[in-house]
Amino acid sequence: MHPLRTRFKKEIVAEFLPPFRRTQGKPLMSRRPTRNRVIIFCPGLHGGPSKSGLLEFWAKKGYWTFAFRYRGTWESGGRFLQYSHENDVLDIVSQLSRGFVSIPERKCYVVRPDSTFVFGVSFGGAAALLAGGDPRITKVVAFSPVVDWRDHVQRGHTLDWSRRFTREGFGDAYRFSDRDWAKLKTGTFFNPVTRIHALDGKKMLIIHAQDDKIVRIQPTARFAKKTGATLVMLRRGGHGSSSWFTKPQLSKRIVKFLRNTS
Repeated sequence: MHPLRTRFKKEIVAEFLPPFRRTQGKPLMSRRPTRNRVIIFCPGLHGGPSKSGLLEFWAKKGYWTFAFRYRGTWESGGRFLQYSHENDVLDIVSQLSRGFVSIPERKCYVVRPDSTFVFGVSFGGAAALLAGGDPRITKVVAFSPVVDWRDHVQRGHTLDWSRRFTREGFGDAYRFSDRDWAKLKTGTFFNPVTRIHALDGKKMLIIHAQDDKIVRIQPTARFAKKTGATLVMLRRGGHGSSSWFTKPQLSKRIVKFLRNTS
């Protein structure tokens, strides 16, 4: 099943799939308002923007699934890092119940979710954790998240190195100014550790491998302890990627976490 495509707030391009009917094996394509469970996927940096396999995997489990491009990246409009990117997630949440139009079919969908989950990996883990501070977000799942931009460096992957790599390796796929990128160094911009007081650890499941060579696990462990988040430390696995969301053992753990409302 090929994902559908839409645009939120006139800037944020996203792919999406409605939930599949369990009895017929077909996706729900109703234009009528629907109450259901929603998953919004926050990507990491430098990966391919299309997440069709990920969307289909979770749509078959009965979720509306959305994978978007941050403002200022890939097909989305705007400027990358101009604003803290959990706002991209929350703008999508705001529009779901107001309706969004698939491209190019021009079909209008309205989703009024009773549960909204945000999944994120690496850079996207920061977006997911910060979005979790909004009461409309039911739960958050983050793989290898950056929780503190001032304390995540591993094997030379400094913010300056990442800026050069992003600009030289991806060109206009990431459109940002040096001034906006430098905001990450302040520790006050797009940084989960500075928002601990506003985050509910009971809503957060964090999974991080001890041998991650890109994002250090130590800041994540401290963050989880301070917030009371559930932390699963893997002995091996390296740096998390979106493929982790479809691994059988991890996906079972995630489903159990999402269903547990206590």
